[in-house]
Amino acid sequence: MPQFLDSSQPGFEAAFCGLLGMKREQAEDVDAVVAAIIADVRARGDAAVIEMTARFDRLDLTPDRLAFSPAEIAAEGARVSSEDRAALELAAERIRAYHERQKPEDASWTDAVGATLGWRWTPVSAAGLYVPGGTASYPSSVLMNAIPAKVAGVERLVIACPTPGGVVNPLVLLAAQLAGVDVVYRIGGAQAIAALAYGTETVQAVDKITGPGNAFVAAAKRRVFGRVGIDMIAGPSEVLVIATGDQDPDWVALDLLSQAEHDASAQAIVITPDAAFGRAVAAAVEARLETLPRRAIAAASWAQNGAVIVVRDLDEAAALSNRVAPEHLEILTANPEALAAKCTHAGAIFLGAFTPEAIGDYVGGPNHVLPTARSARFSSGLNVLDFMKRTTIARMTPEALKAIGPAAERLAASEGLQAHGLSVRARLDRLNG
Repeated sequence: MPQFLDSSQPGFEAAFCGLLGMKREQAEDVDAVVAAIIADVRARGDAAVIEMTARFDRLDLTPDRLAFSPAEIAAEGARVSSEDRAALELAAERIRAYHERQKPEDASWTDAVGATLGWRWTPVSAAGLYVPGGTASYPSSVLMNAIPAKVAGVERLVIACPTPGGVVNPLVLLAAQLAGVDVVYRIGGAQAIAALAYGTETVQAVDKITGPGNAFVAAAKRRVFGRVGIDMIAGPSEVLVIATGDQDPDWVALDLLSQAEHDASAQAIVITPDAAFGRAVAAAVEARLETLPRRAIAAASWAQNGAVIVVRDLDEAAALSNRVAPEHLEILTANPEALAAKCTHAGAIFLGAFTPEAIGDYVGGPNHVLPTARSARFSSGLNVLDFMKRTTIARMTPEALKAIGPAAERLAASEGLQAHGLSVRARLDRLNG
């Protein structure tokens, strides 16, 4: 059974803090192993990647087979049913349209002293997207990572997607086609992250790596950060539902389970001002678990990490939600927009009873790669800007340098940086000569 908390009861604050402090990530100590893998890939390139692919994925490769050929991708894509293809195409269209609106604009202006200032946005040259393989191989993740990169203008876009035992998900390769991916490598794990970051004889290094993965992938992304950019370190999935007693408890139960079925470490929380409704949701979860194919995973998540929280009112619900800073926040109330305005920390917000979080996973349009583990307090979901960088621009006229140069010279002297000040003074002397 999940935790049942009531904000009006003694001990609530301590229990709620305990919920916030739960350690749900896997406690595997993998950093030393990952460090060795990265060092091996840097030293031996293709040979190291091929050996580890054989060991971990039971797949024998040669350098010329590290990537899928265009013919292989086309053949796998042809296996996809027309119905699945249509759904994937709709998702791609909506994701692309949403992210097109995120493209930033360059700016330039002349200020009061005559200095021209501004910035310009340019894409990274190459990005590598990690797509988990095996049972966690999701074509939706391909679209969510690749489409923003293409919208940003990334010139070279590659995917690393392991195929354990040689098993391929045709939808993943079709999604790569639809998103405009250039190369799909059939490699995974920390060795794939190392190959993308440092390059091998066959794998060309990239500038940024995005996408979720297991503990080894996460540790590798941490280690290569600085050599390349990364999006975030993704933790277990989470959803928080704020719902009033007039909502359908079965719908709420299904929304909770839609995240719980991801992983036993996932977290599903419902906050409600109606205690009877909270109990009804818990009962509905138990009933739905009886028929859910991924029952074992979802049941473990619900029992270990789930919670039903009863609050005094919706304002308190919003305040508690902000402390949780959930990856996904559903607001099922009569006026969800009003409550959403008070919810300042969330990766994504879903408004109203007819907006289940699962829509956001696939076809809503906004990105489903979102901050977890309370990091929505300070970060955002994956977007076009993650594949771009802003370069500032400045141009001084002689008059502008006369106006502000002496202050720069003074500050340089205060910091003991003589050459800084002299670089300004030399120009001022020329102008005043």
